[in-house]
Amino acid sequence: MNQPPVIWSVAGTDSGGGAGLSADQRTADALGVHLCPVVAAVTAQNTVAVTHIHTTPPELLDAQLAALADDLPPRAIKTGLLGSAANARVLARWVDRLRERGPLALVVDPVLRASTGAAFADAELLAAYRNELLPRSTVITPNQREAQALLGTADQDVPAQAGALRALGAQAVCITGGDAATPALSRTLSHDWLDTPHARGWLALPRVDTPHHHGTGCTFASALAAALALGWVAADAAVLAKMATTHALRHARAVGSGAGPVVARAGFGTDPTLLPRLSLGYQPVAWRATRRGRDPGLYAIVNSAERAEAVLRVRPTVDTLQLRMKRPTHIDDTRWSQQLHDAIVRSQRAADAAGVTLVVNDHWHTALRAGARALHLGQEDLLTLTPADHATLQAARDRGVELGLSSHSLWELCRAAALAPDLIACGPIWPTTTKNMPWHPQGLDNLAWWAHMAPAPVVGIGGVLEPGQLADIAATGAAGGCVVRGLGKDPVLTLPAWRAAWRKGLARRKPPPPELPHPTLA
Repeated sequence: MNQPPVIWSVAGTDSGGGAGLSADQRTADALGVHLCPVVAAVTAQNTVAVTHIHTTPPELLDAQLAALADDLPPRAIKTGLLGSAANARVLARWVDRLRERGPLALVVDPVLRASTGAAFADAELLAAYRNELLPRSTVITPNQREAQALLGTADQDVPAQAGALRALGAQAVCITGGDAATPALSRTLSHDWLDTPHARGWLALPRVDTPHHHGTGCTFASALAAALALGWVAADAAVLAKMATTHALRHARAVGSGAGPVVARAGFGTDPTLLPRLSLGYQPVAWRATRRGRDPGLYAIVNSAERAEAVLRVRPTVDTLQLRMKRPTHIDDTRWSQQLHDAIVRSQRAADAAGVTLVVNDHWHTALRAGARALHLGQEDLLTLTPADHATLQAARDRGVELGLSSHSLWELCRAAALAPDLIACGPIWPTTTKNMPWHPQGLDNLAWWAHMAPAPVVGIGGVLEPGQLADIAATGAAGGCVVRGLGKDPVLTLPAWRAAWRKGLARRKPPPPELPHPTLA
């Protein structure tokens, strides 16, 4: 039997059961990891006040960590209330020792002040955070006031604060509640600023209107640490943490006379309303209405107009056809632009005659000039768009041009969702040799999760070589399945089997999505 990943929470107790190790335990249970609660401080508190704080002596903290190190080594450590600079130094030394044995993630939640106003950190502890813990941290999760305190300045905007914290050594930063002092952000959305090696932007979900929010920061940091322990990279782990925390806020309960605790629980991973949106840059997310048009169905990809015409001559043919042309070597810009334009016009004419939607991949400027009515962009292309490009694309969409986007990870799915596309591709489902990619295969389990969670029709792509695989894709609930090399040299001979496989898969009973997808990056 597989044992759950172990995480340590080095934090304080909350006698009111709201924050600290109480919140951390609820969160660990919600994500299916085993939490070892390491007491760094004991507080006397309730829902309205903290009346006393007793810091655990560094010798006792060291003894707790030593007892755990051999029997219950962690994949991730999450910090909360540490109580003293001496405790921060003890923890830093243990992080170094444990990393000599193997990989270890460190999530630093710099608990500097209680929501009731009680101070938890002095100048010496602030210095220890900067000098000992930030340089060792995998992710740091301050709120905006904590970021200001760590940096010793209040004159930076939130993205600049995150950049400054990374400059101090943090590998990744998520400033929670980063919209609190940013009037430009929507008051109906909760925005957190994410700055990681893989993604940057505002991570947003509809704000939960509740006075009961005790333990929100602990829940977010613990969920992030649990996700890292489960194998996710920081950007994806932040997505799961945002989902789990918003779910916990929705289930917050009133106890006592003050702010009640948030309650993390299982089930957040299959609620489509909890899928965040990730902005492309500094502009906040505008929560656009979802677009649900036609299903892409049997979706073929070809690399030339001649190939497009060959596929479209078959009856019945495909439902959707993508033209994906790569620029040949040793061709000048003028010749290539004309060659591409002519191929798009020719393919569009054949698609219209067959009643099939033609999608043009990547070359969207030329495609729009050639009269294309559906485009597909990869995530790399999204990141290169200028404000003028965005305006041009939006104007085209307002005229009815469809847009499909690729996604390979949770953060890419969230980024795609923020643009309210007409289609989201999920891949690679199986290993593929058509592209050199760092992604692990999604598999049918992730595809089923994508299809359940995404706000647009999902098409599975990658490694589909046999008709039985296409039937399996259809059976997950995906709205489309891509065939590239499987078309073979003569689509007349191969397409009937692909068409039959798609129909067969649609007739099968759709399985429930997994509680959580699996990671797609090492």
